[in-house]
Amino acid sequence: MQRTKWNKPFGLALLASLFIPLTSISGALEHAVDAQVKTDVAAQKSQKKVDSLSYEKKDLVATYRETLRQTASLRTYNDQLEKLVTSQKKELRSMDEQLLNIENTQRDIVPLMLKMIDTMVQFVELDIPFLPEERQQRIVQLQTLMERADVTIAEKYRRILEAYQVETEYGRTIEAYRGDLTMGESTRTVDFLRIGRVSLYYLTLDSLEAGIWNDNQWQRLDDKYRQAIEQGLKVAKKQLPPDLLVLPTQTAEAAQ
Repeated sequence: MQRTKWNKPFGLALLASLFIPLTSISGALEHAVDAQVKTDVAAQKSQKKVDSLSYEKKDLVATYRETLRQTASLRTYNDQLEKLVTSQKKELRSMDEQLLNIENTQRDIVPLMLKMIDTMVQFVELDIPFLPEERQQRIVQLQTLMERADVTIAEKYRRILEAYQVETEYGRTIEAYRGDLTMGESTRTVDFLRIGRVSLYYLTLDSLEAGIWNDNQWQRLDDKYRQAIEQGLKVAKKQLPPDLLVLPTQTAEAAQ
């Protein structure tokens, strides 16, 4: 086998030709690496900027949504306030009308209340004479109340109606109480029995005498009624259960 022979000058030239490109490639490679590094650094900066913008966008979107929510809430609140203001304006107009009419109202209701008190005075005078001091005192209190400037018209009217209610209740109840009985020139303490507004009886404390208010005066009853009146007193005091009582009543003329 024949071996190829290289001469020395040719070999040096070849090595030179090989060495020159490798140096050039190394420089180009370094340049490319630098460029890539710069590109990567720029990309990182860009990514950071993109991330920052993305976060900023999310914050803006959240702020925008919160602003929309608050705006809707404020609109609802403003609508409610507008309805409330409208209602208050109507109420103010109504109050203004009432204030304009209050003078006429007082002018009409005060005479009515005075008439109601006068009617009660006449009614008590014509009624059977039970609890005279208590009922008379109630009327005096109403008459005094009407002269007080520190009491409102509404309170005066309420008190009058309350007195009428008490008088009405007398007609639906029975009652036993102790008081003074005057017959002729003598006065003594007895037990009174009131049965509604139908009849009023008395029984002496020793249970030896009984009587009835009839024909605008006290009349003594037969002794046979004493036990029934005594039983009625115990029923009124809730010492006995309700039971049938056989008692005389005032005459029709006296009742009228």
